[in-house]
Amino acid sequence: MKSREQEYKEIFVAEALEYYDALNRLISELEKRPQDDQVLAEIFRMLHNLKANAKAIGYLQISDVSHKLETAFGLIRNKELSFSDEVVGVLFDGIDLLGELIKSIDSDKQVEPDPVLLRNLDVIVDSLSDSTVELAKVQKFSSSRNLTLSDLIYIQIKKLDHLMNLVGELIIDRDRILSLSRELDNDELKSVSSHLYRITEDLQYSVMDARLVSIGTLFNKFPRVVRDITAAEKKEVDLELSGQDIQIDRNILQIMTDSLLHLVRNAITHGIERPADRTKAGKPKTGHLRLSARSDRESVIISLVDDGKGIDLEQVRRAAVKQQLVPADVVEELPESEVFSFLFEPGFSLAKEVTEFSGRGVGLDVVKNAIDSIGGRIRIDSKKGKGTTFTLQLPTSIAVKGALLFEIDSIFYAIPLIHTDSVIALDKDELHEVGEVLIADIKGETVTVVYLHELLNVEEPLMRLGDKTRLQGQVQNIIIVSYNNRKLGLIVDKLYRQQDIVVKPLSKPLDSIDLYGGVTLLGTGKVCLVLDVPAITRYFVNRK
Repeated sequence: MKSREQEYKEIFVAEALEYYDALNRLISELEKRPQDDQVLAEIFRMLHNLKANAKAIGYLQISDVSHKLETAFGLIRNKELSFSDEVVGVLFDGIDLLGELIKSIDSDKQVEPDPVLLRNLDVIVDSLSDSTVELAKVQKFSSSRNLTLSDLIYIQIKKLDHLMNLVGELIIDRDRILSLSRELDNDELKSVSSHLYRITEDLQYSVMDARLVSIGTLFNKFPRVVRDITAAEKKEVDLELSGQDIQIDRNILQIMTDSLLHLVRNAITHGIERPADRTKAGKPKTGHLRLSARSDRESVIISLVDDGKGIDLEQVRRAAVKQQLVPADVVEELPESEVFSFLFEPGFSLAKEVTEFSGRGVGLDVVKNAIDSIGGRIRIDSKKGKGTTFTLQLPTSIAVKGALLFEIDSIFYAIPLIHTDSVIALDKDELHEVGEVLIADIKGETVTVVYLHELLNVEEPLMRLGDKTRLQGQVQNIIIVSYNNRKLGLIVDKLYRQQDIVVKPLSKPLDSIDLYGGVTLLGTGKVCLVLDVPAITRYFVNRK
């Protein structure tokens, strides 16, 4: 596996070479249209990014030359420097020098910048004059430079998305061929299908690997974010990062960027106290924020831990009752995990009622929706006065999902494994009717149990989920699923196996049915509906 430093270097070089090629094109355009503000702005943006990226990774020569060029183009943009022939010559050579420096990163040959060129850049930047430019002595990098291509390329994510979709189709057909080979009992077909299985598996993992990026590409942006927020809030916070080398699908990281930013901002703004308040509470005046990542089988676990004031459960209970999310006589009996889940309800807020951490819940429904969209999970743990932990469980890939297959009325269904806690078998007598629902004691926890046959096949006015007489057989197969800190037992007819599936969206008008998250094809060619656990759980929570 590549080291984190090597991976960052490769990403930097690929992006920097792309910038270099674009800068050559843009400066040529600018020479023809010196007054084009849009081209000037794009050149300035690229040089600014190149300067910052080079400095962050430690390529100070590249950063220094980029800074000089950025300043020069800034002066041109502000009409403080004319885009004359002399200036154009120096700037072209400066861009060429950048290219030589970038390409020398991967070679043994080190480039020594020509001192006269650097002096000319300084003249342009410092004196705002082109009269002292020593053009005759400048080494023309462009005249002696050979055209070369990098062995690193940038691939647009949409191209990888398309490739992943094609691999998904291939996997479906592969599974059908494997199923046929078993049915026909043909040795040659078995051999070919076995070889096809290995190739498609290698192809699948190769494409998934090409989409992976280090979480550090996002995490390493947060020290600056934390610095800015703490300065605005007049607080002191130490940020600890770990697990930056953990790999995750780039699309998932992109989707989670805003959510993670929101959680970090919330932790500092509403969680960690001001230095004076922390001192009064007997804490160090500097707060501590830890952002970490780790791998867990097919998932990536991201944790955000603060040592701030924490969340007061009783105040959340009162707010939930006031906002009519739960009856007052029920709220006191709810476990901590369910109380915290109210923070993710749309519009839920502790403002006005709880001024000391008002806003702690605002916007968390947006975070929850983002995590749901990629099939992830989020959990809150908090102790009043001690701090709060947000734990995000994210899939490493959104293209292929692990799922549990089962059957109801001879129809195949699947549930994503990320929402599956356990599978149990219970005697019918262990299920108890309470009102309109069934409940069971599972490992000391009272869990609502749903007869999926009733949910999926009976119209709502006829649904009697608490009627045990409608259950088939004495022993019930139950899948325990979890969403938003709430567990639900789903009674099914037959349990099958775990299997990687490629989920396809449902076509209209079926896409309007909330209970289904998509569809897949099994190796036998049978259609398999994928249940949407968040939708099912929300349905029963609202129904109770």
